[in-house]
Amino acid sequence: MTRHATKSVWVGQVPIGSCHPVVVQSMTNTDTADAEGTAAQVVELAAAGSELVRITVNTRAAAAAVPEIAARLADRGMRVPLIGDFHFNGHLLLADYPETARTLAKYRINPGNVGRGERHDANFETMVRVAVLHDKPVRIGVNWGSLDQDLLTRMMDENAALAEPKDARTVMLEAMVESAVRSAENAVAIGLGEDKIVLSVKMSGVTDVVEVYRKLARRTDFPLHVGLTEAGLGSKAVVSTSAALSILLHEGIGDTIRASLTPRPGGDRAEEVRLCQQVLQSLGLRHFVPQVAACPGCGRTTSTVFQSLADEIQTYLADRMPAWRTRYVGVEQMRVAVMGCIVNGPGESKHADIGISLPGTGEAPTAPVYVDGAKFCTLKGDTIARDFTKLVDEYVERRFGTTRTAYAAAAPEESPRP
Repeated sequence: MTRHATKSVWVGQVPIGSCHPVVVQSMTNTDTADAEGTAAQVVELAAAGSELVRITVNTRAAAAAVPEIAARLADRGMRVPLIGDFHFNGHLLLADYPETARTLAKYRINPGNVGRGERHDANFETMVRVAVLHDKPVRIGVNWGSLDQDLLTRMMDENAALAEPKDARTVMLEAMVESAVRSAENAVAIGLGEDKIVLSVKMSGVTDVVEVYRKLARRTDFPLHVGLTEAGLGSKAVVSTSAALSILLHEGIGDTIRASLTPRPGGDRAEEVRLCQQVLQSLGLRHFVPQVAACPGCGRTTSTVFQSLADEIQTYLADRMPAWRTRYVGVEQMRVAVMGCIVNGPGESKHADIGISLPGTGEAPTAPVYVDGAKFCTLKGDTIARDFTKLVDEYVERRFGTTRTAYAAAAPEESPRP
């Protein structure tokens, strides 16, 4: 897959763009002035796999708290780069809180929220000059809900004067791209290096996002941050975000991504991180955790044993990954199959690194286990789930452990393992 961006930007120790892997990022929803609460959520997001974490910097109290947040993260041994999200008053906060400007790894500037008229260019220049002073990269992030109204009005007026005017939606998409590209050109003219710029043009509709990013990719080779804005909650948000990201990433558009999910009250903020990881893993772009293939169930699988086992194995793999990642190189690429009957069970299990075909309705109460494409043993009785979990653990140790012992010789084909 050819990536569109040819430029690279380093955010702390994390590279974005060019040939580097697509980076997962997220954003806290805490009051940034609450240094401990914000630091705790940053740790949660980073532990889930967020490689960059953005925090809101919207008040003087929030700006003053940034160095303390960074200090608390350092005390926990957490070195995830922090991105400051600025709107309306970023020019004041970055200028008045130099320690915050030094601490943040990147600034997010919304060109639609830096002021109107003459103040627009002046405020934008102030923020860019701070970035130049502290050698920080900037994401110029255009949102359709806060698009530069002066630019949009001018482009609408120019369009209306054409003999064959374009429709309003087309002009708006072009205005978003124009805002991003012009802002990047202005930043470079002010003194910001081309290796310090990331662009985004976010909208909340799937087809709109796909079209506007395609337009932007044709205009520039800067790294692009991709995602829906205000994706929503529940299945709608998951499906919409997955669809938009998958289309663009498959076309090589996108260098860093975020899923802007609305969590339910008290919900898990890190769900947006796991969604991004799953999109990348499903496309084969990156690997984060071993994948479990499981059949959906049908009239042949009235037993729920395979459902319980699939859930147990998926949870087990996720829980073990923090420790496994430090011990077993490549374990995140392992494939596991938990199937529910004889129709596709043996075949899917053979295609996996390790798989089990549980009995379906009317089948003998035995469960053949396949390892690396060959039948390994048969499990029986009431302890199938426990026995298979143990086999998975042993497989990881034998295949991905430092000894790399050949696992195929570990047991006879039909020997049940305790």
